[in-house]
Amino acid sequence: MSPVTWPRVLIASDQIRLSEEYAKLLQPEFQVVSIVADEPALMAAVRDLKPDVIILDLGESWTNHLETRARLKKLTRMVRIVYITSTIDADIAADAARGGVSGYLRRSLDDENLVSAVREVLKGKRYISASTLHAIEGLALETEPHLSRKRLTDRELEVLKLLAEGRTMKEVAYILTLTPRTVAFHKYKLMQRLCLQTNADLVQYAIQEQILTPRS
Repeated sequence: MSPVTWPRVLIASDQIRLSEEYAKLLQPEFQVVSIVADEPALMAAVRDLKPDVIILDLGESWTNHLETRARLKKLTRMVRIVYITSTIDADIAADAARGGVSGYLRRSLDDENLVSAVREVLKGKRYISASTLHAIEGLALETEPHLSRKRLTDRELEVLKLLAEGRTMKEVAYILTLTPRTVAFHKYKLMQRLCLQTNADLVQYAIQEQILTPRS
């Protein structure tokens, strides 16, 4: 009889106490293969240990989560990433909404949901806890789920058109004299309001509403 293989979890946090707490929560059900404190150690551990899930607690050591995620995906496309943050951040929320990561939790408030998050992402699902989702909705200025599409602001329409043209958020920020974080916020709010899931959906909507023509 072959031995039971537990799902392999890697914890990355610059706060060792938090890492130990996460490990304690996870170990009855999952194999915590390593705890690392910075990005170089994280990349080395991913190459050597090939975890199924990475718990990435975004503290001061992780200055650009998008670049970190991109590097992780280059190493292994199959790994699931669960973000944990102390507060809700607009660009991180936007990344989670686009499916860039598999899970998103708030530190402390959602620690008890960490096991549920790992279970769900291992099934190929996304996991955003109820309290995190509530905070995201508040960040999006109490977005109305069925808001009329015609009630987008001029700024939202500008952001939508430029994104639909294929420009990056940094390019949109430069053109509109905004910060990339503000653009990420607008994009997240747009996708929530219009019930869009992907960039392709966004382009299709822009064409359908004649905000963008197929030749633009």
